[in-house]
Amino acid sequence: MIDTEQASIASPKVLTVSELNRLAKEVLEQSFPLFWVSGEISNLTRAASGHWYFSLKDTGAQVSCVMFRGRNSYLDWTPKEGDKVEARALVTLYEARGSFQLTIEFLQRAGAGALFEAFEKLKAKLQQEGLFDPAFKQAIPAHPKRIGIVTSPDAAALHDVLTTLRRRMPSIPVIIYPTPVQGKGVATQIAHAITSAHERNECDVLIICRGGGSMEDLWQFNEEVVARAIANCRIPTISGVGHETDFTICDFVSDTRAATPTAAAELASPSRESLFNRLKQLGLQLNKSSADGLMQRAQMLDYLARRLVSPSQQIGQQKQQLAQLVHRLSLNIKQQLQRQQNNLNQIEQNLHHLNPQAVLTRGYAFAQTKDGQIINNSAQIKAGDAINLTFGTGEAEAVVSKTS
Repeated sequence: MIDTEQASIASPKVLTVSELNRLAKEVLEQSFPLFWVSGEISNLTRAASGHWYFSLKDTGAQVSCVMFRGRNSYLDWTPKEGDKVEARALVTLYEARGSFQLTIEFLQRAGAGALFEAFEKLKAKLQQEGLFDPAFKQAIPAHPKRIGIVTSPDAAALHDVLTTLRRRMPSIPVIIYPTPVQGKGVATQIAHAITSAHERNECDVLIICRGGGSMEDLWQFNEEVVARAIANCRIPTISGVGHETDFTICDFVSDTRAATPTAAAELASPSRESLFNRLKQLGLQLNKSSADGLMQRAQMLDYLARRLVSPSQQIGQQKQQLAQLVHRLSLNIKQQLQRQQNNLNQIEQNLHHLNPQAVLTRGYAFAQTKDGQIINNSAQIKAGDAINLTFGTGEAEAVVSKTS
């Protein structure tokens, strides 16, 4: 007979399909960080949701791919069947079908890989030299007196920046340092414009910007000459090159990176509306603080006024206190006299009760010998002695006729 406890230990756990796919998904995602892969686009489908579904293939294999709308919307070109591309991707598993696939984060035409390699090489070099060190980054002034812009006068990015600056703070003067921003060999001109802004020292902050584009379009901002011009510029710099997903060497060297040219203008300028709202809030706080302060002072004044007594009031209060004391004194004297009178009456009553005269008024009499001694024993007298008798009213003389 098999022990059920031993059987449960020996038996492996039975996974559901959902558990299996979830574990496989976790293993794949943890094992493959973000990487680049090249291939040819096949079976491209653009869904109504905006997501792209396609396969990447070479001569020996293919893999399913998805590029979600939030990512493909940043591309300035649209791929088609048969295009040779390079994709930055993550490996994952679509759990519902158990399908191995790639999630594409960025897509570029084939051949951009050499540019990316050059980008990474220069980035590593400049980073090692300390050009990206946060310790050397300058703070962007909160209230600049003048803003400089390095870009092409014909660029759409300039229109976006100027529109944003006029909306946020139209009173700040703007100086444009014109330069081409696209084309072979224009990196030197961009660097010259940055150096010119540095030497003229007219601005409190400098925006370096251009619109989005492919890696080739933005390459001039990945040139070393531009990076060093930014590093040598003592004016705080904001890089607003490309779209949110675009990164250039200019972004890393500048004091601050903005996701877009419009965002760069927002970082460079204070918001007039926000300042007005803040001023309004401060005004309300000041009014409330003043009102509260006045109310507290008024209450304190009322309290002190109640404590403050005029001389006439003090005299009146003292007279009243004196009258109260006199009244209490008179009352005490009267009470003491009454107590003394009561005691006297009590003593008088007691004396009255003890007065022999009072006893005589009830029919009694006391006898005295001729020499005034009170007779309280018949042995004091004998027959024939003359005695005096005292009554409640009057006296009498008597002669003793007999004693016993």
